[in-house]
Order: sequence, then C-alpha cells, then structure tokens
Amino acid sequence: MVSLATLVAAGCVAVVWSPSDAEVPAAAGESGARAERTPPAQRSVEPSAPAPSATATSGAGAERRASDPPSGAAIPDKGPGTFVTAPGTSANAGTGKPLRYRVEVENGIALSPAAAAKEVERILSDPRGWTADGRSAFQRVADEVTDFVVRIATPGTVDDICGQYGLDTGGEVNCNVEHNVMVNLKRWELATPVYANDVHAYRALIINHEVGHFLGHGHVTCPGEGKPAPAMMQQIKGMHGCVPNVWPYDAEGNLITGPPVL
Repeated sequence: MVSLATLVAAGCVAVVWSPSDAEVPAAAGESGARAERTPPAQRSVEPSAPAPSATATSGAGAERRASDPPSGAAIPDKGPGTFVTAPGTSANAGTGKPLRYRVEVENGIALSPAAAAKEVERILSDPRGWTADGRSAFQRVADEVTDFVVRIATPGTVDDICGQYGLDTGGEVNCNVEHNVMVNLKRWELATPVYANDVHAYRALIINHEVGHFLGHGHVTCPGEGKPAPAMMQQIKGMHGCVPNVWPYDAEGNLITGPPVL
C-alpha cells in the first residue's frame, strides 16, 4: 500500500511514522510509484503503523492459513541484501503486450521463492486487478530482462534500497523505486491490524498498491463513508470511513477510486 507518493507524510517523501497508511515527508518516500514515472511529490512510503481495527471483509479471498506465521512471529531485522529468483515462467495475464517481472526473495529468510511467486501471480492475474483496465498485462519470468522486480526483503534491506532514492521506510513499510517493488517482510507476513485475520488480502493490497504506482497511479483518499477503500489509498494510515478492500476494480470491472491526494 504505498508508492512514490506525496512528500507529506505519505508517499515518496520522508516517512514520518504514523499509525496508518502514512505517507513519507519530502526527504524520504514510501514505496509507491516508479521514480521516473511519478514525480517526487507523488512518491509515497507505506508505513505499517497500526491502523484502526476493522472486521469488514476485504474480498481478498483467503483468510489466515495454518502456514502463516502467528502475529508475534519473529521477523529478522536485516538480511544479506542478496536475492534468489523464483524459477519458472507464468502464462500471460491480461491483454496486450505483457510487462515482464521477476519475483525475488532475500537470502536467509524462511520464505519459499516459488510460493511467493505463486501468490504474486495470483494477485496480478485476478480479474479485479490492474488487468481490468484493458491495457495492463503481466508475465512472470526468471531471467534478467524485465520491466520490474518484486522483491520481498527484511526491513533493513528495504530501508537500504528505498533509501538510495531518498525514501525513509523506517523499517516498517514498502516502497516502489525505479523498477523495484520492495515488499517489507514484516508487512508480508504480519499485515496490519485491519487485515490481521486475512494476511493474504493484505499481500494483495501491497502488490496492487505498489504495482499501481509503477503503472503511474498516485494516491487517492476514501470516496465516502461505507464505500470500499481504493487500492491506491494509504489504508495503513486509517480507513477514514471506508471499508477494507484490496483490489483496484470491483467484480463488474469498475475502478474503485477516490479524490486524489494533492
């Protein structure tokens, strides 16, 4: 749930921790959109501060499974900064020429690259995802020629890579810089209070939010009380009256969005 977004407490600006989907101040940004595709003022870091708890369903599909770590599971602070690529190639998702992407997992963490790749594939191929725009298509590959890379890494490594572009992820949030969609292992495994019982839904939100930034989408806010929260809303900063939702589009193919964050 982040992107190279707003220099305020949200996007690609310095991240000042806030108990919700806060954006980062101008000095450092959340993860958000690709640096070259989103102006610095639109960058955003997705702080993983606790958001108000909620029980509404997210529509992500699966609730916490036995294979998921308990909420108190230990997450390594920092890994070696080297990665292993998930093997194999996926079918094309969406119409048109696909954006090619790799899925990488930092060495030394207890996460299967193949399992992570399968989950990312599921998210990017869902009919409620970005392929519903009629233009975006994706294909996972295992070689070096890619448009972007999804990297799941320890908090310290995410801080290092995002920090190279002036973003302060504070050991807590994700970021999107250049062709890197950086996923904080803490968020991937533990989600946030709103999604604590549906960690797979929150993973979908991370991928949809950060890839959304890569595609050029900026942050938006809640469109109204009781309405689904847009995937491009920094939900970690609070739901602001919206109900949990992790998909860019609804089942009828309508974009779920709200007023832009200026």
